[in-house]
Amino acid sequence: MQRREFLTTSLATGAAIATYSLANKANAETAAKPTNAATPAAATVTAGAPVAATGPFVQPPLSYSLGALAPFLKEEQMNYHFNKHHAGYFKKLNTLVEGKPEAKLSLEELILQSQGPIFNNAAQAWNHTFFWNSMSPNGGSNPTGLIAEALQRDFGGIEAFKKAFGEAAINLFGSGWVWLAADKDRKLQILPLPNADNPLKHKLTPLLTLDVWEHSYYIDYRNDRAGYVAGFWSKVNWDFATHNLATMAKT
Repeated sequence: MQRREFLTTSLATGAAIATYSLANKANAETAAKPTNAATPAAATVTAGAPVAATGPFVQPPLSYSLGALAPFLKEEQMNYHFNKHHAGYFKKLNTLVEGKPEAKLSLEELILQSQGPIFNNAAQAWNHTFFWNSMSPNGGSNPTGLIAEALQRDFGGIEAFKKAFGEAAINLFGSGWVWLAADKDRKLQILPLPNADNPLKHKLTPLLTLDVWEHSYYIDYRNDRAGYVAGFWSKVNWDFATHNLATMAKT
């Protein structure tokens, strides 16, 4: 794949994710109150909101409340993860690019073109947004349609995939991310990647991810990564994975 073609595909991936997030946000805002499909938690729990922008890169709000993923991830865990860690990557990135040409690029372009601290913070900002979309308060049911067919074809079914994905997540040494990704022919693969690395750097399209940095689960699970990984399936957002695979097929 030529670099220009890959950059176009990567930017399309980012646009598709943004479209999915905005659609979910719109659905949440127009649904019946006090609860709705996107935010079924108690009305007293407010949805995660982005920190005030202090630069070109702005943390998107969550499409559900901070407590909406409980008991898998409780409000305190989500508050620290979203409002401290995720927000911190945006804050650091804005500091790093201030007054530089990189400030005019998108997160996807920074991921593809930068390295060192700028890459680390840009990728972590992007990865976390993708992770929030990989979960849903209404998630957890078995996949259907396009993604189910692809999982059957490439892994032998959902249970075989979950076993392989879970083992990759548990066994990834140190900090990182485990991704379900697709190549240009839409063949699926599991990528356990260290630190801030993501499929865009490997010319692959991300479909779903699980954050296995310890800060993503320590409040709720302490050092029990296996328990955290097992709980992920109760909130996994197969609609998001299907959307990413379907959108990829059109690009």
